Amino acid sequence: MSIEAIHVTKTFGNYIALNDVSLRVDDGELVALLGPSGSGKTTLMRIIAGLEQPDDDGRGEIHFHGEDVADRRIGERNVGFVFQHYALFKHMSVFENIAFGLRVRPRRLRPSKLEIHDKVMRLLKLIQLDGLGNRYPSQLSGGQRQRVALARALAVEPRVLLLDEPFGALDARVRKDLRDWLRRLHDELRMTTVLVTHDQEEALEVADRVVVMNQSKIEQVGSPSEVFHHPASQFVMSFLGHVNVFQGRFAKGRPEFDAVGGHDATMLFVRPHELSIQRELNGIPSIAAVVSRIHHAGAMAKVFLEVEDGEPIQVELSLDQFDELALVLGETVFVSAKKARVFAADYAI
Repeated sequence: MSIEAIHVTKTFGNYIALNDVSLRVDDGELVALLGPSGSGKTTLMRIIAGLEQPDDDGRGEIHFHGEDVADRRIGERNVGFVFQHYALFKHMSVFENIAFGLRVRPRRLRPSKLEIHDKVMRLLKLIQLDGLGNRYPSQLSGGQRQRVALARALAVEPRVLLLDEPFGALDARVRKDLRDWLRRLHDELRMTTVLVTHDQEEALEVADRVVVMNQSKIEQVGSPSEVFHHPASQFVMSFLGHVNVFQGRFAKGRPEFDAVGGHDATMLFVRPHELSIQRELNGIPSIAAVVSRIHHAGAMAKVFLEVEDGEPIQVELSLDQFDELALVLGETVFVSAKKARVFAADYAI
């Protein structure tokens, strides 16, 4: 089931939540709406669901598989929801929570008791909780409760699955495990899914495509690799991980730092892993900096430095590179850029 939002604008009083937004989600695709609070991602998802309506300006449309669903209520759009807070019925067992949407259907559409039982048991197996159907939500971990919420959404066989910050209330390890599980589940079901998140790592790991939103508009749409390695704007680059900003220029295709500036100077945006550290000048354009802090308790060593004016620099090195350098706190080294990006239209000096 494909989804298409066409020229959607949404205002709440004087506040513009969405400003002429258009987006297509293909059948069977998992798309992440990523952005800071107030960027419009949740409003767009609520409009897709039918919980909100676009402004009545004659332009905004929502299509499901080519059909305009603007006049259809939420119950007629057949979408499944999973929210950050599980919203499970505390007085119902896991089995009854999953079966709820099937039991409340009109009698003519309601499956038989046997069909409901069989479907719930299949879903319990799918979410890897078979054998726990008789437990109550209070007897489950946070990750297990979120999987029950997902099974409840899937029970009614929705055409579209909408996930609104589904892992935001969980701790880091559980979030990581559930992200991996959700991706495997999606590969198995191939259901059209929209995930709303402000977690960059979550979006980049789970989604087929990432929609980066900012200030009520879409900044960039692309695969996780495209938006991370080829950001369309300074905002996208800064939002998707740490970035160092230098004053400088390109000379013979190589970035050069320039503390003074000049008529051809601009702002260079460099990710930490795109910087190198040398102990001595070696002819490569570089900037002197003092090692202020070192963190190497992960897969990469993070080295924090300060230049003469106090501006911080963050460099990421492989552990082999870090061991070879044997850096010492307080020593002066030279930092050069292997790669840099320029967004000259907005940031040229």
